[in-house]
Amino acid sequence: MSNQGVRGFYQITDTIKTELLKNIDVNTVTSGDLSQINLQKQDIFPLSHIMINNVTDEENVLRFNISVLAMDIVDQSKNATTNIFTGNNNEQDILNTQLAVLNKLIQVLRKGDLHRTLYQLDGNPSLEPFYDRFENQLAGWNSTMDILIYNDITIC
Repeated sequence: MSNQGVRGFYQITDTIKTELLKNIDVNTVTSGDLSQINLQKQDIFPLSHIMINNVTDEENVLRFNISVLAMDIVDQSKNATTNIFTGNNNEQDILNTQLAVLNKLIQVLRKGDLHRTLYQLDGNPSLEPFYDRFENQLAGWNSTMDILIYNDITIC
């Protein structure tokens, strides 16, 4: 394996994975093509998933456009619905906890340890909720953001 690009793809995916796993509301972090993950295993949830959408090679930085999904399995209660607002499942709990997971990651990139070690958020991430996604009814959030890291490749 060549050292070329080590400060790029591997560095950013591993750093985000490590940060996400610090959160009590994350059991597993995956990356790559989401369709390749066996989402039927209930013991892996709550799960966060990292996808690199694209990279822009700027003069001094690499701009990574990244999507991070934070999700959990929706548990349906067999009891009759007593509260029309919350329903008879834990969907609102999942949306609350998984939004907090992404909010923490964003704040660490914006002003925390990651920002100080040159993983810098550029702009304001967008966060979009999803419901009943995939075969086993997952709910959570998809956040898309630009992260800048120092481009250490030299032409010499």
